Amino acid sequence: MVSGTGSNLAALIAAHEDPAYGARVVAVVADRRGIRALDIAAEAGIPTAVVSVEDFDDRRLWDAAIAETVAVFKPDLVVLAGFMKLLGATFLERFGGRIINTHPALLPAFPGAHGVRDALRYGAKVTGCTVMVVDEGIDTGPILAQAAVTVEPDDDEATLHERIKVVERSLLVEWVGRIARDGLRVEGRHAEAGR
Repeated sequence: MVSGTGSNLAALIAAHEDPAYGARVVAVVADRRGIRALDIAAEAGIPTAVVSVEDFDDRRLWDAAIAETVAVFKPDLVVLAGFMKLLGATFLERFGGRIINTHPALLPAFPGAHGVRDALRYGAKVTGCTVMVVDEGIDTGPILAQAAVTVEPDDDEATLHERIKVVERSLLVEWVGRIARDGLRVEGRHAEAGR
């Protein structure tokens, strides 16, 4: 699922070309039209769909519609690859325990849409990225993996975020492959690859 430029998606598509990876991107569902991620999917011959919040009278209807749309593709794992909307109860009931996401900070520090900016404002010397299992909260799900990125003295939000994105893509690709090959086990706050 995507909302923007598709850099995470492109990394996943590149990885899925290797049969040993164990995972395939079967579809791309977006919450916005006209984004680069949809072009990347189309160029790779991957089916796409757009379910925009603006097309629905209320958020619950959108959540039900996007759940139905994703279900059409029968995914084993739902990957939020730069997807910037909160999923609601209907979606979580249908796919809960098999939705993963990334965040550009070392959770539980700096959750929400501005993790990089918040880390800089706080004066953090180290930040990074997190891959987590999605739950009903904002960046509160069980953590699968994290990687640290040093904050450089001359960093601004853009430069730091670009360095985090490189690490984030690698971590996401690694964990999607591990989950595809080994399964996903979630017990309370603990999540790991394995059956």
